[in-house]
This record gives sequence, structure tokens and C-alpha cells, in this order.
Amino acid sequence: MVEISDDDFERMVSEVFDALPDDMVRGLENVGIVVENQPAGQWPRLYGLYRGHPLTKRGVYGFGELPDRITLYKNNMQEHSADLDALRTRVRITLVHEIGHYFGLDDARLQELGWA
Repeated sequence: MVEISDDDFERMVSEVFDALPDDMVRGLENVGIVVENQPAGQWPRLYGLYRGHPLTKRGVYGFGELPDRITLYKNNMQEHSADLDALRTRVRITLVHEIGHYFGLDDARLQELGWA
């Protein structure tokens, strides 16, 4: 398990996101990325979660719509990372996975692409 402050973790998330290829994040609009700790006892234990309407299932997306949301669960990622490099890798994989859901990819397709 690796320990990292909330500020350092959020900085890591920003750095990882900024380093993603342009073609992966192009078209990502009205999506908030937040960091939380998943409450103890809540199952399944997750590294991240996408909440929103995938592009493939959206109708008219207009004024007044709340942003879609990608939540990264810091406590779960820390618990399953041996060091900062492993944590950074887990953050990247999780971000890519949840961005994939935004674009309408299901878990099976994400697995095929190596993003799960």
C-alpha cells in the first residue's frame, strides 16, 4: 500500500490526464473528474466510476444538463498499489477505462482493448 496526500494525488491525476493522447480526450465535454474515498463496506470495491449518459446513448444534450462525472476512488487505488509508480499506472488505467465508458464502450470492449 502506498500513502499519498490528497493534494499530491489530485496533482497526479491532473498530470496523468494531461499526458493522455489528444485523440483519447478529444470530444470529452462537460465531464467532471473528482477524487473521493469509497466508503468502507460499499461493494463492489471500485477504482473509478463513470456516471452520466454515454455519447452513444445521448439524445439532445442541452442547456441545464449536469456534467457527467468520473469519480476516482483514492483509498482503493492506494490500497492496491505498492509504490507511486504503480499508483500512477492504476490512475492512468482507471481514467482511460472511465473515459471509455463516456464514449460508450462497455466493459467487454474495454477488456479487449486492455483498458480494464
